[in-house]
This record gives sequence, structure tokens and C-alpha cells, in this order.
Amino acid sequence: MNFKTLDLNLLRVFDAVMAERNLTRAAARLALTQPAVSNALRRFRESVGEELLTRATHGVVPTPFAEKLWPQVRAALDQLRAALDPGEFDPHRDAVSFRLAMADATAAVLLPPLIDHIEAEQALVNLRVIPLTTRDPRALVERGEIDVAVGYFPEAIAELVSQGAESALRHQRLNESEYVCVMRSGHPLAEGELTLDAFCQAHHLLVSFSGRPHGFVDQALASLNRTRRIVLTVNQFFTAGRVVARSDLLTVLPASFVVATGYQSQLVERPLPMPMARIHVEAMWHMRHDSVSAHQWLRERLVDASRPRPGVTIPASPHPDS
Repeated sequence: MNFKTLDLNLLRVFDAVMAERNLTRAAARLALTQPAVSNALRRFRESVGEELLTRATHGVVPTPFAEKLWPQVRAALDQLRAALDPGEFDPHRDAVSFRLAMADATAAVLLPPLIDHIEAEQALVNLRVIPLTTRDPRALVERGEIDVAVGYFPEAIAELVSQGAESALRHQRLNESEYVCVMRSGHPLAEGELTLDAFCQAHHLLVSFSGRPHGFVDQALASLNRTRRIVLTVNQFFTAGRVVARSDLLTVLPASFVVATGYQSQLVERPLPMPMARIHVEAMWHMRHDSVSAHQWLRERLVDASRPRPGVTIPASPHPDS
């Protein structure tokens, strides 16, 4: 590839298509026609000498080469934007789209106050929320597929802390919670102290994005040489709340999420009969966004939206394998 003759506008098109995974949406984002986007992609493909995308049912799928190239292109474009337009972000004037990744429980409680902030400021901001189905969002953040991940990522955060300034990722604690045992009102175990024997003998529901039939609770039980029977594994906290409210299954949820299930009046919380670590909700983003004023504005609003309100705190999810 001859960089001297490369049309840098092609990088903007490539970035938009990689972000949207759809030519029509990318064209709308760039205020171009779809044929113009297709033509730009063809020219970029010819310039780099590698295939970039393959067609899919609902859009396009990047090739491994494109996936490897995109973070570098995105970082370069962000640096150019910051250098050429260093002015402060004006939410009333600047239309910006952000991609957030979080679990359903987190979104249910975090988004209403976040939208309240955006509406109150009459900000020209669009949010695209992507379901977070992994325990470790670092790859998503590094590749630029999302702007901010919000949730409980203990292993990832521990590694970032150990790496210190060497890491390209940044994080900020938003809130914290604890796990509790949840059951329907009127459950035989709803009254009195929940003992370890009773907990282990009961039937359980596990929330697991990975589909694995074990989680943190099972690790805690294993340390005590105990086990439990998991009858049902689901991948949504809302589903867990509904099923538990209508059955004799027990589940373990962040205490801050129970109110967000919509079934709080039908559920009973009990302290777990074994020690469990507290859950810390973190925001994670890439350092390339550190000095971008629009991203700084978003992170400030996330902090505001995460502040405790009467009866509500941010659910410490994901990391649902509990």
C-alpha cells in the first residue's frame, strides 16, 4: 500500500462500517449514499490489498485483517479529531453517538437516570446499548466495538490494576453491592435464618451469560466442601426474577437488582449462609478517549446516574455466574 496516495476519507468510511456492521447505517451516519460507501470500501480494499468484509444476513462481518486494523484506525481518527477540533463538547450543538455495553439488570437501573440527564440538558446525544455477554469486556473496548463497558469485571480490573500505567484501558468504580439469596414470598425458607444445609438442599436457578452450570456461589460452596443442585440456568436477570417469583427455586442476585426485576413485592431476600465478596460496578474505556471532551461528558453523566437514589442502586452485573 502506498500511504502517500491513500485517501484518508476512506478511513472514516471504514471506521463507520466497522462500528455499525451495516452499510446502510454507516451511510446514514456519514451522510452518504450506500453506493458511495460501497465504492469507498472497494477503494480501501484495493489500497490495503486485503479483504475487509463479508456479507451477512443483517449486514457485514469483518475479516480478521479488518478486526486487527480497526483499533489502530479508530485511535488515529480520534487523535486527529482531538487535534483538529480541540474545542469543548457542547451537548446542545454536537450530535454524538455512544455505544455502551452492559447487562439487562444494569441497563434497567442505570439508563433511566442517564436519559433524565440527557433530556434535562437537551443534549444531541444518542446511546446504543449492546448486551454484554462476557465476563471480560476488554477485547470489545480495545477493538473499539464499544465506547464504555459497565459491570462487574473482577478479574479484568485486577489485571488492569496490576498493569498500572502500562495498560491502554481505564476504569472507574461507579457503585457496589452484595449478593443475596432471593426466593418467592411464602417459600418454606422465607421465614427465619437461612442455614447452609437448607440452602444446599434447595433447588436453584443460576443466571449465567456463559451458559456454564456453575458460578461464584458454587466456588464459595466448594471451599466449604458443599454443593447445590442447579435446576435451571438462564441468561437474563429479569427472567430469573420472574421464574423465582413463581416457583420454589432459589437464586442469588445482587441486592441492588431485586427492585429492578419488577417482582420485588413477590420476592424475599435472605443473607447468604456463606461469605461472598462484595460486587463492584466499574466503567471501563480505552485511553484514546481520555481527553475527548464528549467522552469525558459521558463518563461524568454515568457517575451522576450511578449515585445512590432512595431505594435504588446500580445492579452489580454482569458477572452473573452466581
